[in-house]
Amino acid sequence: MKREDFVIGGEKIKAGEQRRLQLEMPPLYTDTNMGIPVFVQHGKRPGPTLFVSAAIHGDELNGIEIVSRLIKSRGIKNLRGTLIAIPMVNVYGVLNQSRYLPDRRDLNRCFPGSKKGSLAGRIARLFLDEIVSKCDFGIDLHTGAIHRSNLPQIRANLDDPKTLEMAEAFGVPVLLNADIRDGSLRQAAADEGAKVLLYEAGQALRYDEFSIRAGVKGIIKVMRNIGMLNGVKARGHTIRPFVARQSGWVRANESGFVMHKAQLGDHVEKGDVLAIISNPFGEQLGTMFSPSTGVVIGKQNIPLAQEGEAIYHIAYFSKPDQVAEHVEMLQDNLVVPDYAAGMNS
Repeated sequence: MKREDFVIGGEKIKAGEQRRLQLEMPPLYTDTNMGIPVFVQHGKRPGPTLFVSAAIHGDELNGIEIVSRLIKSRGIKNLRGTLIAIPMVNVYGVLNQSRYLPDRRDLNRCFPGSKKGSLAGRIARLFLDEIVSKCDFGIDLHTGAIHRSNLPQIRANLDDPKTLEMAEAFGVPVLLNADIRDGSLRQAAADEGAKVLLYEAGQALRYDEFSIRAGVKGIIKVMRNIGMLNGVKARGHTIRPFVARQSGWVRANESGFVMHKAQLGDHVEKGDVLAIISNPFGEQLGTMFSPSTGVVIGKQNIPLAQEGEAIYHIAYFSKPDQVAEHVEMLQDNLVVPDYAAGMNS
């Protein structure tokens, strides 16, 4: 039996077709039309519907490249079900190289939104009605903030068995059982019955090759897990996922210039030196120590700190040495040289 057409943005997409379209948004005050770019692949065979969204924060660019590579991948050509890929949700923010919308609102705190609300509320409502409400599953792509890098990690409601299964299938070592924030896309999707993963990797306004490759491969693995793609034999090292017991930021105990000692993915023991803080004359003011044994999953990149500023994000595991080992194995699998030294483009 032939599948029904998939309807989105007023357009009908037949089974077996690909389509690029725009979801119309309010124009700029320059009378320039604006729209959310959407790619849809409506498979010939029935299956689940998955959305993959990027740049809900306009300065988080890694996800745009992940979506670009995903939709060009030969592996998705014969999928079951329907893939909806959105390279830019917050198009205004991308134009301005900003996390926020022109009204200074964070789009990821404005769901479910309203058709008659603020600009952020209207975009949130449009995205929810046209994309999320049609989907069974979702993967939302993020990076760290400006001057902060995140190790590839999945954040999700890991108390839900299917969501945990998807998170483990993604294939990165670090999984965080993250609370759902009010007004977030993840909360709105959960209210619609969709299972959603949040992928965090890299930093704002930068492409990071390791994070991009891990993201593309992870999405394809999830598509296999939920039955959209056929499974294939894994190559390279098998990456084991580890669920963090908890995580927390280590903050600067002095204001000054920071000499980082610990890097992303490092296994640190309680009492290890994370960084040394000095004044402009090179005189040491303070030392940052790891409060417990764990793995560095996020860090500030610039060597400047105000007292109280968050510098290192550390996740705590029952076997942190194994987590760090699997981070190295993931790097080896993706064949990205010198990532640990912070090579970005």
